[in-house]
Amino acid sequence: MAARQRHDQHAAGASPDQPKAHHRRVERLRQLAYLLDDRFRIPGTKYRIGLDGLVGLVPGVGDAVTTLISLYIVLEARRLGLPVSKLGRMGLNVGLDAVLGAVPLVGDLFDVAWKANRRNVALLLDHLEADRRTRHAGRHERVESEPGPSSRKL
Repeated sequence: MAARQRHDQHAAGASPDQPKAHHRRVERLRQLAYLLDDRFRIPGTKYRIGLDGLVGLVPGVGDAVTTLISLYIVLEARRLGLPVSKLGRMGLNVGLDAVLGAVPLVGDLFDVAWKANRRNVALLLDHLEADRRTRHAGRHERVESEPGPSSRKL
């Protein structure tokens, strides 16, 4: 049992001696999503576009390249311990982006609006935050439930 927990922690990148490395990985994914989906503001509008929308203008190759980069975000989320259900949602986001983004003109507009990478990083961050809250709540409950010296009957 303990060996399985150590394996799960290692596979999820949750080694207790590497919190900075874990944070750097998450920050790198956040920056990558920003670069792919929101890096440039379209002048005169409030809309933003990233490399996904720009590189996707190159027929065939552009969408394939950005899909591979988007799948890297999903792979890193797996390494960070995201459950299969959320990985499936992330895969669906990337799949929609790849399939609909490949349609000439309409796909380019879809790429600008859909922002699959930003959605996927949001799923990852939501999961990590909920996981962190659960772990901290568990510690807090255990401390409160333990009898203190003043509550013991003599």
